[in-house]
Amino acid sequence: MALYFCQTPLGCIGIEEENNAIIAVVFNNEPRPELINTKPTALTQEAILQLNAYFAGTLKIFSLPLAPAGTVFQKKIWQLLSIIPYGETFSYKDLAIAAGNVKAVRAVGQANNKNPIPIFIPCHRVIGSNGKLVGYRGGLAMKAQLLAIEQHSA
Repeated sequence: MALYFCQTPLGCIGIEEENNAIIAVVFNNEPRPELINTKPTALTQEAILQLNAYFAGTLKIFSLPLAPAGTVFQKKIWQLLSIIPYGETFSYKDLAIAAGNVKAVRAVGQANNKNPIPIFIPCHRVIGSNGKLVGYRGGLAMKAQLLAIEQHSA
């Protein structure tokens, strides 16, 4: 396992790799010093290049090997997150319907919250049914920044 931190327009972000796949994104408020690697691997270097292009508004779809660890239900929700188009948002209810259970809104919210690879798996594109920003591991200001990048470049 290796965790490489880089500076981004959102602050310091760590990219964790294991077995040639991205397994986590760590925000600067989630230190994991036991895993810090001072040199990027080929994969974390590629992830940084893609992040920079995303922040510049020139990349809309990431193409990286991702291996999020989670339950079958969580992985289903994360897969659904990955198909939310760039610059668009879904509500938790929209995701519950897409998952086949309109009553699973809370479970969808919990799965969204547990997404270990934010940004690359775009959980920031999920908003409340009322159109308001709700919940994001990196904070609502970061979520708003990510959505603004996409709205500006859409």
